[in-house]
Amino acid sequence: MPNEIFETSHDGDALVIRCKGRFIGDDAIRVRNLVKPLIANARRVTMDLTDVDYMDSIGLGVIASLYVSSRAARRQFDVVNLSPRIRDLLSVTHLLSLFESAGEQNIRLP
Repeated sequence: MPNEIFETSHDGDALVIRCKGRFIGDDAIRVRNLVKPLIANARRVTMDLTDVDYMDSIGLGVIASLYVSSRAARRQFDVVNLSPRIRDLLSVTHLLSLFESAGEQNIRLP
């Protein structure tokens, strides 16, 4: 599903969300609203932040919301390819520990 701020793809039973640009405000909320219904059809949800250069508190809230929705549906949720700035933001807000193992691996996605 192409979009100016993100795109989704499926790799087997995995849902991959590739975000880009500024993950803020209404754009971040739109990502949440469009991705949340897709979680039920995936065994694993991966949010790739390779091309995200800025995130605000709403963007953080969207990541937390997608994490909670995934876990409630018994799905694995990972955030990968964090820039140093986004990693610091997640660390300060104590969210990094939820995603640290995936974020440190700098996983290349298909």
